[in-house]
Amino acid sequence: MPIAVYVLGLSIFAQGTSELMLAGLLPELSADLHVSIPAAAGLLISAFAVGMLVGAPVLAVVTLTWSRRTALLLFLGIFALTHVGGALTPNYAVLLVTRVIGAFVYAGFWSVAAVTVVALVPANSRARAMSIVAGGLTIATIVGLPAGTMMGQHLGWRTAFWSVAGLCVLAMAGVLATIPAGRPDPDRRPRLREEVRALANSRLWLAFCTTALVTTAILVVFSYLAPLLIQTTGLTPGAVPGVLALYGLGSFIGITLGGRTADAQPFHTLFTGVAGLSILSAILALTAASTVVAIAVIVLLGGFGFATNPALNARVFSLAGNAPTLATATNFSAFNVGITAGPWLGGLAIDAGAGYPALGWIAVATGLTALGTVLVAALLPVSSPDHSDRCGSGRSRRAG
Repeated sequence: MPIAVYVLGLSIFAQGTSELMLAGLLPELSADLHVSIPAAAGLLISAFAVGMLVGAPVLAVVTLTWSRRTALLLFLGIFALTHVGGALTPNYAVLLVTRVIGAFVYAGFWSVAAVTVVALVPANSRARAMSIVAGGLTIATIVGLPAGTMMGQHLGWRTAFWSVAGLCVLAMAGVLATIPAGRPDPDRRPRLREEVRALANSRLWLAFCTTALVTTAILVVFSYLAPLLIQTTGLTPGAVPGVLALYGLGSFIGITLGGRTADAQPFHTLFTGVAGLSILSAILALTAASTVVAIAVIVLLGGFGFATNPALNARVFSLAGNAPTLATATNFSAFNVGITAGPWLGGLAIDAGAGYPALGWIAVATGLTALGTVLVAALLPVSSPDHSDRCGSGRSRRAG
């Protein structure tokens, strides 16, 4: 695996830490900027999600013919500057603007990084390479989130922002040293017309639906793990970070194993991951009051949920053929649709008085719907060799 793939994973760790650490910084941030915690959480997190949702396709088109190294360096540089600005500002509105801009370029970085990985590795290693890049986000859950929280509690929330800026500078040095500088070969340079034409493939949109539904099933529970563990399971607030770290560890193991199977068996990986996610969500809904069972199920939820990530990405690469840039960006937006929809659906249930265990049943319904899209995709006839996935052995080839 080229060292550049690990550098891109480090870059995602740096930016993903910023995405996640806000949850642990809200008390200090709200007190310092004189805003309520609900306002800070709602607006800052929603603004980040919207910035990511819009940024991926827009920046994928804008940078289509750029040097990938130039685009990656620019995005990292802007992301670092938004955190310098956020660390220096005494104004909540300015912080909100920096979060939107940061999320916008973070989404662009994801899109360009994914296409860069595709160009750096053989076709039969794409899912594994993407699992390494996306693994940076799971490590951010294990390391970045608790570290940012500790910094916020002991050194002030601004220290965490300065730390992210510093990590981004280190990532820029790595990109500069490992990513090729030239523009894409003129004969292989992405063309907007071909990229748009690739999106006409209905199988791609089925894959995007799967991505959004699986992500929704994961986030509807994950977004409310802390109050579920405290109010339903009965854990003390001090024990929650440890359970979240275990969830992150499960996610890291899941995405690593999924990356090793998704290239050869994309549908088997999806079937196993989504089915496991649905079953475990039902178990959590039924046993959330049991401490030992709830913690074990939460760790496994991270594993099965994130095991699907490499297969979700690999299917899009396969279906897009020689025009993966805009398709990859759209798939990234589909992830963010799920990131937005999951907490929203969970919030509706909680506001209606359903209770935190009901979140598991929402995840079951969403997961089973996602499983339905996978089954439909697996049963569709092959239209061309370039737009096919393998399910199981080489004897059975079906379109994704």
